[in-house]
Amino acid sequence: MSVVLAIGAISIGALCGSAIAQSPPVEPEAEFRAAMAWAFPLNPPPDSYASKPDMHKPLHVPGSTRTYAMADYDDMFGAPDWFPEDHPPMPHIVAHGRKPAWACAYCHLPTGQGRPENAPLAGLQAAYIIEQVRAFRSGERVTGRPETAKWMPVEARNVTDADLKLAAEYFSKLTFKPWTRVIETTTVPKTHVAHWMLVPDANGAREPIGHRIIETSTDIARTELRDTRLGFIAYVPPGSIARGAGIARQGMGAAQACESCHGPGLRGVGDIPPLAGRSPTYIVRQLILFRRGGRANAVAAPMRTEASHLTLQDMIAVAAYAASRSP
Repeated sequence: MSVVLAIGAISIGALCGSAIAQSPPVEPEAEFRAAMAWAFPLNPPPDSYASKPDMHKPLHVPGSTRTYAMADYDDMFGAPDWFPEDHPPMPHIVAHGRKPAWACAYCHLPTGQGRPENAPLAGLQAAYIIEQVRAFRSGERVTGRPETAKWMPVEARNVTDADLKLAAEYFSKLTFKPWTRVIETTTVPKTHVAHWMLVPDANGAREPIGHRIIETSTDIARTELRDTRLGFIAYVPPGSIARGAGIARQGMGAAQACESCHGPGLRGVGDIPPLAGRSPTYIVRQLILFRRGGRANAVAAPMRTEASHLTLQDMIAVAAYAASRSP
């Protein structure tokens, strides 16, 4: 199925005693375009950062005995592996890449958990992973806005079929561990974009959540070091989880029940991917891409139909419910 721009509720005011005037309804596609701000956050230009990082400074994370520097992996041909005991040995393509193909673990992490800006691969069927990478390669699948849509298609063209098979088999054998806590709330921290994700402003200010999911790291410094033992918080509108449960189990209008394909509790069935416990932002992003033609390979046809029947609020609710479930 998944830069902050609030989508406010339509204002209704009382005019002339009992007369009620309502502003024109928001066009559905305009609402989806506005959602791009939080569902597809874009990094600010590099020159906007106050200072350049020290590429050779020793880096550490709590609980790990290992030391890395950004120079070890900033070119995407490597990834810090703070806790090698948490996963099997990585194939070379996953740990180091094979030029010009990047290391899979740089973005998706050695544990395959991913982050809100990319896919959690742990526990997906190998055949599904291979099919999706081939869709990126053919141009039938994109990642989102033009500014970000180049990364996976480039990687897909650069990786060999042999390495793709090795990587897919590796990630398919990992166990996905939920690390996103879903919180229903009317207000959320004001955020800005850094490291391709939403980050709370330093002053602690808050604002109405509107029709959004605000997913952010519990510790952005450790997240950017690619620490695989912390996680994320996803703020969702009140009532989202219960509403999403209804859609998942019973459907909504012309949309079928999500569980009819993704299985009870949205834990996946065969090559149909599990959604339980995974990033709600990522899920919404995929639903928007299904709806707007960003996932056009043949096996995506059923989801394109389903997404066309869902409103943005439906998508948020389904994603909130899915993320709140145990894998």
